[in-house]
Amino acid sequence: MAAAVDGAARAVPAGRLYAVLGGLYLAQGVPTYLLLVALPPLMREGGASRTAIGLFSLLMIPLILKFAWAPLVDRFSPLAALGHRRGWVVPTQILVSAGIAAMAFVQPTDVGAIFAIATAITLLSSTQDIATDGYAARMLTAATRPLGNAIQAGAVALGVILGGTLALVLFGYLGWRTTLLTVAALSLLPLLVTPWMQDDETDAPPERRRPSLLVFFRRPDALVLLGFALTYRASEGLVRGMEGAYLVDAGLPVAWIGYLSGAAAATSGLVGALTAALAIRRFGLTPTLIGLGALRTLCFLAFSLNAVSLWPGMEVAMAASAFQTFLRYMELVALYSLFMGLASRDQPGTDFTLLTCAELVVYMAGSALAGFVADRFGYANLFAAATVLSGLGIAVAWMLLMKLHRPNA
Repeated sequence: MAAAVDGAARAVPAGRLYAVLGGLYLAQGVPTYLLLVALPPLMREGGASRTAIGLFSLLMIPLILKFAWAPLVDRFSPLAALGHRRGWVVPTQILVSAGIAAMAFVQPTDVGAIFAIATAITLLSSTQDIATDGYAARMLTAATRPLGNAIQAGAVALGVILGGTLALVLFGYLGWRTTLLTVAALSLLPLLVTPWMQDDETDAPPERRRPSLLVFFRRPDALVLLGFALTYRASEGLVRGMEGAYLVDAGLPVAWIGYLSGAAAATSGLVGALTAALAIRRFGLTPTLIGLGALRTLCFLAFSLNAVSLWPGMEVAMAASAFQTFLRYMELVALYSLFMGLASRDQPGTDFTLLTCAELVVYMAGSALAGFVADRFGYANLFAAATVLSGLGIAVAWMLLMKLHRPNA
């Protein structure tokens, strides 16, 4: 079995490491939620067509395929003088900020130019994410990983506020150009923590390290890890894909849905991330993962009972939606802890990225299928199917976790 990352040999002050991780992952959240959450309504307000705006879902493609170039990020650095990971983080973040600023000088109806810039931003941000994940996987130890991954998920939740909610609010007061320039300036703030990065990878010289996808698949536990990544949250996309539509059809005002998916979701994410860290420390990683999966299954069951009026009421649907968001951030913390704990020391970015991409592909497939199932069979059957799949997925996940035989899993 490939050696897992263990940062115990690196004497890094925990507070400084947590600050670095918070800054780096906030740098990921701001552009992601700006492009995927805030930009479509901003463009629509500026006069862009719905057909054109729909094309922006293609920006998810680099997030799914970034595992393909993750070995290059693990092997090389464009600015090696800054350190291996920092040599990726600093230039990509500067270019991301420049890209956001460039959109400010393009009309919101110029969809071609905006899409080209947004694609470049997504590619840069995805590349930076690989470097950041590799850095986190190498530097976090078994003791610091739960809180470190909680900060990771919490920073992403904060990115919802800064990149999504704040951009939409500012647009109403400042307009297109000033809003984007403001977000571009905010996206530079995470660079303030990069001097604290202890970016020392002296275990093996770069010429002796050959990170690749093939190296991952040569691991004895490779198929077990991939199986877990593909099954643990396989059911969630079915519910998340139609959750908003269900709430609308159930009569919930759109403004309330926006609140649930915006600021309230971010707040729930921050609390959920911290709760997950505490749960992992108190109960262990495997019990936390299985317990969260069981709670998720019960949440899906609540949606099913609500859809067939066995547990009626708008409050039930809203509570299930809010609780699902809370659980989702808890699951992310636990999953990140597992994936980082099992990442190889020589290619942490590659291993972690491959596992998270596998998990994301299944989630998106479920989201894409959800609408068809809901139209053909109704919400009740959709949610019932998700409940059954979630229960089965947790059973499979538990068996796979047992096969890993990891003391920290």
